[in-house]
Amino acid sequence: MRKNKPHLEVAAGLIQRHGKILITKRPVGSHLAGYWEFPGGKKEEGETLPECLEREIREELGVDIRVERFLCRVEHEYESKSISLHLYKCSAPDEEPVPIGCESLAWVEPKELGNFLMPPADEKFLSLIQRERKQGIHHQEHEEHEELS
Repeated sequence: MRKNKPHLEVAAGLIQRHGKILITKRPVGSHLAGYWEFPGGKKEEGETLPECLEREIREELGVDIRVERFLCRVEHEYESKSISLHLYKCSAPDEEPVPIGCESLAWVEPKELGNFLMPPADEKFLSLIQRERKQGIHHQEHEEHEELS
């Protein structure tokens, strides 16, 4: 199972503006450097996942967002660690994000997301995002709603 591997709880944001989705490129020297991902980061002790996401976006992109609702969770095993990645729908920031804690950022058409090299955990969200484009994601009352593996 997860023996001898650290397990991380990670929050990621689905942030849209004018029909485009914000993605960020992992910095040189980091795990999976050069991969594109949905912005977010690791949960720290004592904070909720939405608090984690708001903090990470502020630290990495210099903007404030509001977490609107939980979308889904994926589990993924990397060689050195396992993660639970929680995706949240977020408000678009009023200001333009700046790549402070990432190499760069891009606003991307949803249909173009598959053209970017993404970590395996983030790739698992792509089918959900394509469904949202077609029919919209309905508000979920419980985080247990949908788990992708």
